[in-house]
Amino acid sequence: MAHVSSAERRPQLIKAAIALMTREGVTAGSTRAIAAELGVAQATVHYTFGTKEDLYRAVMEQLTGDLIAQVERAAPRDAGFEETIAAMAGALWRSVEEEASGYQLLTELAMLALRTPGLIEARTAHYQQVNEVTERIFTETASRTGYILAQPAGLVARFFLSGVDGLTMQHLYAPEKPTDDAGLRALIAATVALAGGRLELAAVPNAADG
Repeated sequence: MAHVSSAERRPQLIKAAIALMTREGVTAGSTRAIAAELGVAQATVHYTFGTKEDLYRAVMEQLTGDLIAQVERAAPRDAGFEETIAAMAGALWRSVEEEASGYQLLTELAMLALRTPGLIEARTAHYQQVNEVTERIFTETASRTGYILAQPAGLVARFFLSGVDGLTMQHLYAPEKPTDDAGLRALIAATVALAGGRLELAAVPNAADG
């Protein structure tokens, strides 16, 4: 059998761990079960990652990277500030509906990290990275469109993401209920209201000066 390096095995194990835990939950993600998912020896997992916490950290990093990519793809390049928020909210919500199990896994891992010292930094990094990317998009959009924010972009980004998290949790807890678009519209309106911005207008000549 050909030797597979750790560098090649690492993404394979991460993918296997995500598939297993998405299907059966975080508690099912033992190193033995993850190894069986990929069809390798349990020792391969420990050789590649060291500990189960190291593997879980890598899974969180992968899921975070995927989420950030979604946020960046959702941001239009030529829309106004309010339209950008609406587009991002809509795209993220479609992802929640279409990939609910992935969001549930990330939520389970975040909760596990609260009680697992080896994962606390990964959880903090996850929220920090997502917040920073959203803040950057809001800042760049406001600058590009001349939209003057009344609140710091970081505060607006955290409020927006907290609202998405809240709607996501409601969707995960009560999937049998139809999606309430009113909740998403309310989040968009509340985020815009918090931003409290105005369009920067060019100087208008005083009629008396004419």
